[in-house]
Amino acid sequence: MSALVLGTAATTLAAFTNPLQAALPTLPDIDLASQGDADKWFEKVKGTHRITYDGSTHHDGFPIIWTWAFYVTNNETYTVDQDMTAVCVLRHTGIPFAFKSSLWEKYDLGKVFEINDKSTAEPSKRNLYYEPQDGDFILPGIDGIKRMQERGAMFCVCNLAIKVYSSVVAAQMGLDANTVYYWSILTKDLEGNTSDSGIFEFRTL
Repeated sequence: MSALVLGTAATTLAAFTNPLQAALPTLPDIDLASQGDADKWFEKVKGTHRITYDGSTHHDGFPIIWTWAFYVTNNETYTVDQDMTAVCVLRHTGIPFAFKSSLWEKYDLGKVFEINDKSTAEPSKRNLYYEPQDGDFILPGIDGIKRMQERGAMFCVCNLAIKVYSSVVAAQMGLDANTVYYWSILTKDLEGNTSDSGIFEFRTL
């Protein structure tokens, strides 16, 4: 999918590889470990209160809701945001929440993942839960991904799932999968320092 996964506010939104890729068609020789720098990413986990949520399905945004709920409930017991970290892993049908709205519109991801925009009752053309609008979540007042990243929550997306669904989208649109599978990592830390990995391209052989 052409550019880009969402950038971050307080943490990195990373794409990690999976050993199961060995069973997939051969990819070009790219050192993904150095590009993603997973060890440094995990070093950003902070605080005495930590949890990981498995966002394996989109489920009306519940992977993001549970991430938000962890912060809310801990705040109510006098734990500040700086003393906790929730990591939300977006995988399987949860991966579209890692993509910019431009990708949702271009590749009709709402239809692909069966996610409707409540305001139109049609397949969504935007990422509902990055900067949610009124009515996107099941309850008002829930922070979206952008705000949760600003609070210190961390999100990562499954690289293998991106590759698989890129091929699915290509087939449905009559495209060559070679032109669809792209990814990039944009980061911004708490001090405002930014970095851009550039766009990496994967082609099946």
